[in-house]
Amino acid sequence: MRLIDLFAGCGGLTSGFETAGFRPVLAVEWDPSAAATYEENFGSHVLQGDITAVQDETFPSADVVVGGPPCQGFSQLGNRSQTDPRNRLWQEFARVVSHVQPSVFVLENVPQFLKSGQFQLMQDWTSDAGPLAGYELAWGVLNAADFGVAQRRKRAILIGSRVGTPTLPQPTHGEKGAYAWVGLDDALSGIPFEAGPSSLPNRARDDGIAGPFKAEELHLSRNPRELSLRRYDAVPPGGGRFDLPEDLLPACWANKPTGTTDVMGRLEWDKPSVTIRTEFFKPEKGRYLHPEYDLDDSSKRVNRPITHWEAARIQSFSDDFRWCGSKIEIARQIGNAVPPLLAETIAAHIRTSLLDS
Repeated sequence: MRLIDLFAGCGGLTSGFETAGFRPVLAVEWDPSAAATYEENFGSHVLQGDITAVQDETFPSADVVVGGPPCQGFSQLGNRSQTDPRNRLWQEFARVVSHVQPSVFVLENVPQFLKSGQFQLMQDWTSDAGPLAGYELAWGVLNAADFGVAQRRKRAILIGSRVGTPTLPQPTHGEKGAYAWVGLDDALSGIPFEAGPSSLPNRARDDGIAGPFKAEELHLSRNPRELSLRRYDAVPPGGGRFDLPEDLLPACWANKPTGTTDVMGRLEWDKPSVTIRTEFFKPEKGRYLHPEYDLDDSSKRVNRPITHWEAARIQSFSDDFRWCGSKIEIARQIGNAVPPLLAETIAAHIRTSLLDS
């Protein structure tokens, strides 16, 4: 089964589909470091550049087209402006689908996409005169934790098919599945509590992009201030900024008694993490403190945010995966990726329910 991955990022979708037996034949990614990571793991079929400049004839035949168009225009973390040009990049995805005519396509985005006028337009495009004519659609919001990922990450998944009526995969974990959610004790198994150096090795590809780096080389430490360490030490598993004593509260939090409950939060061993975003290495941005915490012995507490290696594990990337770019660029790749295990579940479901029938 031949696969095209658009807005491919570092290749989370490709990773899962490849594991499920699909063969990637083309990918398109705008960011140079993400495209380099993709190439290191899947091959030279990735095109680095603006998808709007890629002509129709460039795209080969494929059984499935997948992609996650940039979501900032729909995200709750953005301004969600209807005129945000990023809102229309899904139309480039539709253009490629219309030209390639795959049996199935999969579009991934933030849940807010399903409430947007752009999604309504996409539905309209499946009419007899539309560019997606002939495709039936199924859509919904999937939580990665319900499919064995150690992370509560909700994403809109839309499946289009012209070879049968599509459906979404059913949860395998959690309240609706046969298994309990996977906790961080499983996802982070074998990773040392003590982080490594604060810098990546001095290594670069022929094109000048840093890397490739092994997973364990991403176990990067930070150099927090003494005040930050005192704050970390005051936060127990499941806690957050509301656990800080008054003398450790910055004014911005002291003057905001409600909301932003996850900031300066500590993860818990027996539960999935919160959504891994692009700045997971900053505790002030969310619940990203390491879960190891001895209530009685402060010397046994791991007072640091999760590392890049740990974030990649939580996203379900294999330790065999290789990464390219700066620390910030790799963090962005990790945070923006579709968890490969979720992608594999979707791929296996599509193959069984539509393509192998």
